[in-house]
Amino acid sequence: MRSRFWLVFLILGLKQFVAAQEVARPPIDVELMVQELFAQQDDENAIAYEDLYENLLQYYRQPLDLNRASREELRSLWLLSEGQISALLQHIQDNGRLISLYELQTIPGFDLLSIRRLLPFVTVQTLGQIGQRTWQERLKNADTHTLLLRYDRTLQQRRGYTPPEGRSMTRYLGSPDKYLLRYRLSQPKDFSFGVTAEKDAGEAFTWNPGQRQYGFDFLSAHAQLYDRGAFKTIALGDYQLQFGQGLLLSSGLGVGKGSETITTIRRSQLGIRPHTSSLESNFFRGGAATHRWRGLESTLFLSSRRVDASLGEDLAEDTTLFTLGGLQTSGLHRTPTELANRQRAREQVLGGNITYRNPSQTYSIGLTAVHTAFNLTLQQRTEPYNLFAFSGTRNTAVGLHYSYLWQNLNFFGESARSGNGGLGTVNGVLVSLSEKVEVALVYRYYARNFQTLYGAAFGEGSPNQNESGLYTGVKLKLGNRWQLTGYYDRFSFPWLRYRIDAPSSGEEYLLRLQFMPSKTTLLYGQYQYERKARNESIAGEPLSQVTETNAHRFLLLLDVSPLPSLRLRSRVQASQFQQSGPARTGYFTAQDASWEYNYTRLSARYALFDIDDYDTRIYAPEQDVPYAFSIPAFSGRGTHVYLLAQQRLTRSLDFWVKLSHTHYRGQSTVSTGLEQINGPRRTDVRVQARYRF
Repeated sequence: MRSRFWLVFLILGLKQFVAAQEVARPPIDVELMVQELFAQQDDENAIAYEDLYENLLQYYRQPLDLNRASREELRSLWLLSEGQISALLQHIQDNGRLISLYELQTIPGFDLLSIRRLLPFVTVQTLGQIGQRTWQERLKNADTHTLLLRYDRTLQQRRGYTPPEGRSMTRYLGSPDKYLLRYRLSQPKDFSFGVTAEKDAGEAFTWNPGQRQYGFDFLSAHAQLYDRGAFKTIALGDYQLQFGQGLLLSSGLGVGKGSETITTIRRSQLGIRPHTSSLESNFFRGGAATHRWRGLESTLFLSSRRVDASLGEDLAEDTTLFTLGGLQTSGLHRTPTELANRQRAREQVLGGNITYRNPSQTYSIGLTAVHTAFNLTLQQRTEPYNLFAFSGTRNTAVGLHYSYLWQNLNFFGESARSGNGGLGTVNGVLVSLSEKVEVALVYRYYARNFQTLYGAAFGEGSPNQNESGLYTGVKLKLGNRWQLTGYYDRFSFPWLRYRIDAPSSGEEYLLRLQFMPSKTTLLYGQYQYERKARNESIAGEPLSQVTETNAHRFLLLLDVSPLPSLRLRSRVQASQFQQSGPARTGYFTAQDASWEYNYTRLSARYALFDIDDYDTRIYAPEQDVPYAFSIPAFSGRGTHVYLLAQQRLTRSLDFWVKLSHTHYRGQSTVSTGLEQINGPRRTDVRVQARYRF
């Protein structure tokens, strides 16, 4: 108690040096966060960055209260190891509630880098702040009550907006303007209400209720209540679900392999969450509720919504049997064909989950069941690799998941069976050998006939089908300032895949060395290698052959703040790709600068790139307006610049504008098809305003 008294006295004494007792939460650094947590994009199975970023944004808008956070909620941040989570919970149990985020520095295992990454997404609240208020008072004084408006446009004219000519008569139906509206009223662990409306570039702004068009092409709304009597969550409208390891229900929140080799491997059981992003897939529409009784949580959900789908080739005008060629998930309805596919089919989902956790939250076990029904028959394209893909009108899947924490070992996994008898399982263990050494092992097996429509468990491919593999990840803290992370993953595919006309296998590994000499300086280097199989056209041969590909990627980044108001970041990236012939290469280098003074913030980048082709493309995340992200892929040769400005106009009103420009050398056009721009330049503008009530 004596040491606790002096710690509290010291923390309170810091108030004379800062404007408030609490640590100021820095803004989300999207570029650095993506580079630290997520894998580099490398194939057709692109990561759903918007879903992942939206998950972090929810914690940024409503930071997680460390004094009330459960183990699962702390895991869902992807930023803390099991050892750090256990140390934090034990510290609170032994010493009582945290008084300030400064107190994290006194908890074993919390180093400078961990705290720096954690600060934007967490807070601590005192008993007085948590005290009960009337419903009207809670609505009036909600932590989040905002209206956000965003406008995007490419200044050059794309082919889709030109008059029809020749044989190419298809054009976009709407203007090149993109609009986004978001309204949110929410209080952590109390309530959340929101509306999202979006019109993509090329879509028409149309009011036609008969065709389910109400101005904006996409409309979404949600209402959720938390901790109402015996109910943990009650949801109406649009929502997401994640249980177990995401094998049956994941809502797209799977990070996958990246430079964070430990914390992102295990999925967190987030349960019911509001769908607040503008993504037009990977969510449910209807009602859901979670009931608590002692250590047992029971969830029921019902969803009914229209989904985009193309018609099968065997459709005749006089037939009564309608066949879908496949579900569409892009959410784009710009051309007559895309608009005709809009909301063509109805998807109904019914299911539930039962999970038991012991009082100390050291183990849990749960059962999930999901039944899906379409009003039309779904039939994938008749390609050999689609032989075991889901077809028909109904699918029922049942799965069992578990998690067990014993000393420094965390075992977790999920196994499931789809309606056709296909099996899938993913199992792993996180081991904290010491405060400085962590190891992760994950084995997965997804049969070629395993069918899950909403799963996104750990794996190399998407969906979780036709794959087996073993992942090993390591994190070493070499003193207080150095950190080495790495992983090795070996995988095989017993059946054909897209662009791979034979069973195949591959491997991937990554190494990253990071040095943080001070709070204002960060330096790291990263190397990634991947070996896979892919079809290759051989001259004189009627059929493609499956040959081996080898990809190498390099990254070097220096982040330094010479002044409190100035931040500089330099990055160099390189790539190499080889398949049978000569190796192709790519290089990208960029210099960033950010300056902040009072209520004004400016960020800029100047980049050069020289990249042979699409196989050697380089993804380079960059700063953007809040609640948005930008991770452009570069190929060809040229320069790229952007300027991002933020200004707080009043206490309630913030304004952002971003202007980016790319100049391709040696090209007469940019992009292809209806997105083609005549000329070597592309300029994009993004404007955003946010009003806080």
